[in-house]
Amino acid sequence: MLWIDTHTHFYDTAFDEDRDQAVQRALQNGLRYFLQPSVSMQEYQPMMDFCAKYPEALPMVGLHPCAVGEDYQKQLDFFAQELPKHKFCAVGEIGLDFFHDRTFEKEQVEAFETQISWAKAYHLPVSLHIRKAYDEALKILEKHSPALKGVLHCFGGDLNQAKRAVEMGFKLGIGGVVTFKNATLATILQEIPIAHIVLETDAPYLAPVPHRGKRNESAYIPAIALQLCDIYGLNLQEVSEITTRNAVEIFGLTV
Repeated sequence: MLWIDTHTHFYDTAFDEDRDQAVQRALQNGLRYFLQPSVSMQEYQPMMDFCAKYPEALPMVGLHPCAVGEDYQKQLDFFAQELPKHKFCAVGEIGLDFFHDRTFEKEQVEAFETQISWAKAYHLPVSLHIRKAYDEALKILEKHSPALKGVLHCFGGDLNQAKRAVEMGFKLGIGGVVTFKNATLATILQEIPIAHIVLETDAPYLAPVPHRGKRNESAYIPAIALQLCDIYGLNLQEVSEITTRNAVEIFGLTV
């Protein structure tokens, strides 16, 4: 079986002690690709170095909404200069995050719009980080539909928001949260066909059961997939084939 982790931070310092071993565990568990989202200028070079080492690691380019601050224009300028220099699988992770702090709300929206324009200009999908801002983000995305495609990473919205996203052709990124005992996500997915789902870990965060509370890693993708087997009444091979096909379609990959 082949799997694609559409969102994982293998270059994070949480992997400094055993990064190569974690990659080998992922490969042994059938991972064909693990896509690496960009966060800020500071994390960019470690990400690119990691992707240069492993052909299965594909980089994205972009400024995370939580990294939008007083220097956001400097960071946007940096990423705009990097865009034509390398092959990226997506613009991301970009979006809106109003959970902790709305100090730079206006700047987040501006950065989001700017980076959407990059995705359209370079014909790239977007990997979207949205937290406590789904209606605001979807309103922006609807302005650009159908010229934009991508993934709502770590989807945490409600059923109506999920339907709005898939109607525009976006996929929902599903990770370890779907395995949590009290998660409402499984109930939402019962109303969303698996044709709109891709798998992700967001490692090192949000490890699935039975690894919850520990460091997450791409090798745990099959544990997430098992939960989808229960939700959709499919076997593991079917979930592998469908979610891999969905990821290939969105990110333009070859398997």
